[in-house]
Amino acid sequence: MNWISGVIIILIILFLLSNYKKKKRIKKTRNDVISNWGKQKRQDEFHFPSIEKYFINNNLKKDAYHIISDRCATDLDINETFKIIDRTSSKIGQQYLYYKLRTIEKQDRLLAFNKLTLLFEKNEDLRLKTQLVLTNLNSNDSYLFEELVTSQPIEKPKIIWLIYTLSILSLTFIFLGLFYPIFFILLIPIFAINLVFHFKNKWEVSNYIDGVSQLSKALNVSKSIISDEEIKNHFNDTSFIKEIEKISFKTAFISFEKKVDNEFAIVFWVASEFIKVIFNFEYIIFFSFIESITKRKEDLKKMFHFIGEIDSAISTASLKASEYELCQPNFVEEKKMVIKDIYHPLIKNCVVNDLALIDKSLLLTGSNMSGKTTFIRSVSINSVLAQTINVCFAKKYSAPFLKLYSSIRITDAILENTSYYLEEVLIIKELIDASKSKNPCLFVLDEIFKGTNTIERISGGKAILSYLNKGNNIVLVSTHDIELTDILSKDNFELFHFSEQIKNNELAFDHKIKEGKLKTRNAIKILELYNYPAEIIEDARKTEKISFANK
Repeated sequence: MNWISGVIIILIILFLLSNYKKKKRIKKTRNDVISNWGKQKRQDEFHFPSIEKYFINNNLKKDAYHIISDRCATDLDINETFKIIDRTSSKIGQQYLYYKLRTIEKQDRLLAFNKLTLLFEKNEDLRLKTQLVLTNLNSNDSYLFEELVTSQPIEKPKIIWLIYTLSILSLTFIFLGLFYPIFFILLIPIFAINLVFHFKNKWEVSNYIDGVSQLSKALNVSKSIISDEEIKNHFNDTSFIKEIEKISFKTAFISFEKKVDNEFAIVFWVASEFIKVIFNFEYIIFFSFIESITKRKEDLKKMFHFIGEIDSAISTASLKASEYELCQPNFVEEKKMVIKDIYHPLIKNCVVNDLALIDKSLLLTGSNMSGKTTFIRSVSINSVLAQTINVCFAKKYSAPFLKLYSSIRITDAILENTSYYLEEVLIIKELIDASKSKNPCLFVLDEIFKGTNTIERISGGKAILSYLNKGNNIVLVSTHDIELTDILSKDNFELFHFSEQIKNNELAFDHKIKEGKLKTRNAIKILELYNYPAEIIEDARKTEKISFANK
């Protein structure tokens, strides 16, 4: 009796110790959640190969209003911008928010997302409670749940009939062995064959086990979150929870190994492995599980989106609570873009600017380094944020719901033997094809056709920009070609420019957009300021005068 009392005391102590550690861990997590509200994540929390996986692998893109292409994402520094806006608490939420940033959905979905964001802005207790639940999906393993949602299922092996036969034989021989012990000897070859199948199947199970263990966590997180009526009222369909609950036993069985993290569990694991081998339980249940999740792919996607939408809404609420100057966009039907104090979130102390375009597009000229490319990027990235999370880095943003296309960063595609000019031709051809859409587009171009000669650059550029500017499309183009300003000002393009001043023999930029075309040039002056030989400067100025005289 004394040893039994000793065991009971040890178990009680272990239970109390475990409970104490759990409470301590929850308290720390709660404090971290509170202190991190409105703040950016650390740089080491962004592993983009994992973050991008759901966007790359999901097959729902065909239902979207517009997809931000890889080229456009590079042009607009989407990944770096994501680091600014991501305040999610779970890896599933992080993957979904990235997918959301690259996938412009229809306006009704954006309106629903905004209502959810407002709920968490106003209800701090609900937000904090939900964040604490979401942190259960914040380990790197949680990235792997996405694979269950998007991967192709494993086909059931053709020898599954043999597995069932061996299982029946094992059960039969054990039963007969109770009466005739010799049948226990016949179990040895059966066990040996089962052992081969068991460990061969282990490889398949191991590829799924991390994702499956996260499925169990995701289900528990969803059940906990949806228990709140305020959140439940935001979602029309939560039947996916009951559907996924139907496979909870299979999920728990397969993910059991993942939970073996102490001596007590190892004892149960050894016993369970022996039973699994004798009856081929793991083999049979694994492929039954694969069949079950294949039938419930849509329910898994709904659960992924449910968790992701909740976490993304809280993340957006946290962004709105940060030090950034933000506004809610206003979407209009007409060809109109009115913005006030807009800035780029990646540029510290960025100079804010205003722009008003009514039935026109923008032709932007400017000196080197004056900020014209940064400005069109600022408008573009804010257009994306407006249409994905209903937030803009500005005091005011009013524009149509736009499909976004860009041609900013272009390089020679050496491996494909493509010249800079041909690469640009191919990219702009995509913009031309997109301009035929019935939905309005935003076309963003920096230095069109700079890979060819001046005459053809200007004539080709004019024709293309005029073509893109049809209907409700809006074009934002920056250029050094002053000649384009006179031509396109007659073709529904509003002229703006950036300029500089020379103070104490140094260039000074105010980075403020100004109406009208640029009337000064600074390329030769920059050569002079950087101590190029006087002979070069004099020769350049003579050539410049001759060029102007010929015009």
